[in-house]
Amino acid sequence: MTTTAPTADVLPYGEFLTDEHHAIREAVRDFASNEIAPRSFQVDKEAKFPMETFKKLGQLQMLGLLVPEEHGGAGADYRSYAIAVEEIGRACGSTGLSYAAHCSLGTKPIVMFGTDAQKKKYLPKLASGEFIGCWALTEPGTGSDASAQKTTAKKVGDHWVLNGTKQFITNATDADVAIIMAMTDQSKGNKGISAFIVDKGTPGFFVSKVEKKLGMRGSPTASLTMEDCKIPAENIIGEVGEGYKQALITLEGGRISIGALALGIAQAALDSALQYAKQREAFGQPIGKFQLIQGYLADMATQVQAARLLLYHAAWMKDHGKRVTLEGSQAKLFASEIASRVCNLCVQIHGGYGYIEDFPAERFLRDAKLCEIGEGTSEIQRLLIARQLGL
Repeated sequence: MTTTAPTADVLPYGEFLTDEHHAIREAVRDFASNEIAPRSFQVDKEAKFPMETFKKLGQLQMLGLLVPEEHGGAGADYRSYAIAVEEIGRACGSTGLSYAAHCSLGTKPIVMFGTDAQKKKYLPKLASGEFIGCWALTEPGTGSDASAQKTTAKKVGDHWVLNGTKQFITNATDADVAIIMAMTDQSKGNKGISAFIVDKGTPGFFVSKVEKKLGMRGSPTASLTMEDCKIPAENIIGEVGEGYKQALITLEGGRISIGALALGIAQAALDSALQYAKQREAFGQPIGKFQLIQGYLADMATQVQAARLLLYHAAWMKDHGKRVTLEGSQAKLFASEIASRVCNLCVQIHGGYGYIEDFPAERFLRDAKLCEIGEGTSEIQRLLIARQLGL
């Protein structure tokens, strides 16, 4: 995968990105170019989780970027993680989505809120790739209303018993560990929600439906059902009633990761469109010589760069211990929406070839759309931004 347009590693980001960050980008890009991109077509076509790739990512400590060194991870910062998501997403949207879900949703909550025993038990395996993680918040009929949890958890002796169904859960079919949000006290509203760790193979815990999707097909999305699912009392994350607060903090980081994924897909579309415009000839010259095509590419490059600045500013703030409710939502909203626009223009520049599977343009467009929906829709991001403006 040859870089044909300006990217973050050749621009003066000053304090945003250091030499260490640039080194991480080069390492991830090298792996993504050689190991992920060549398989991206088949991953999408076969709609199969790329387990072999994840095992290799684990060996390279990429799955454990956000995990402290004492628990087998790399102990890297959020900018490093955003770089990894961008470069992996640039090579393959499906792999990038599953990677982001594993790291920021299936692993990071245990890093932030887990007990010492939970960290010792799960983090080394999640960091190495021995375990794949997922995070289950969404339910049928609730959508963006995360506080309307119908899944219940009742304390029975020294166990919790879970009942309910979660929907649209990334990595659900292949996850060894799931973090489940459940209502422990209906009378307390969102303060009655708690988070639990449920292991694959636990009786009463199973995949109930696998979705067939427009894009990101190689990243499995499925429903998880719990029927009198009995788990040890020590599998609760944090205290009873802290689940919703944990979810909000988790989603702040998750929005940065989906923004990075959208950015990677947009960059791939820009690369592809620019290369095609230089090679495809019409009326005796490359189509890139026509002013309309130049205008499209200029807009695409400008939008991608603006998204990158918003994204890494939010990641920098998170690394410095600041809340990023506003900045994360702005980065996610802008990056996801420009990704769809850039990918649409990529198809347009390719013309008829952009509409067939022989070229990746149509896959970029299909993949990009999910970024406007997952981790909070564009409408939810606008509401969050408006609230931060005091409205």
